[in-house]
Amino acid sequence: MLELEKAEKTLIQLDVQLQAQLWEMAANRLYYSLFHAVSALLISDHHEVGTHRGAVNKFSLYYVKEGVFTKEEGRLYSRLQRLREDGDYNCSIDVEQDEVEEKIEPTRQLIEKIKRYIADKDK
Repeated sequence: MLELEKAEKTLIQLDVQLQAQLWEMAANRLYYSLFHAVSALLISDHHEVGTHRGAVNKFSLYYVKEGVFTKEEGRLYSRLQRLREDGDYNCSIDVEQDEVEEKIEPTRQLIEKIKRYIADKDK
C-alpha cells in the first residue's frame, strides 16, 4: 500500500533530521510518518482521510473508541500533530530534543501495530 511505503520513507527522513539535530523537522517527519500509516489504516477500512485533524478524529472514533488501539496511542497521535504544528507554524516555540526523542519509539511501535492490523485484516 502506497501510504505505508510513504510512512517508511518518512521514517528514513526522520533519521536524517535526528542526526542533524533539527528538532522541528524531526517532529514534522515523526508526525507525517504516523499520519501516512493512519491514512493507510483509514483507507484500508474505506474511510475518507480528508484533513489532518479529521484523520486524528477518525482514528480516535473508529479505532481508539472501539478498543482496536489504546487511548495512549490516540493521545500520541494528537500530541504529534500539535508538536508538528508548533514546529512548523509557531516561531515563538522551539521544539525540544527530549520532546521528539521520547515519542520516537512509541511512534515506531504504533506504525508497526497499524501495519500488522492491516495485514491481519487482509488475510
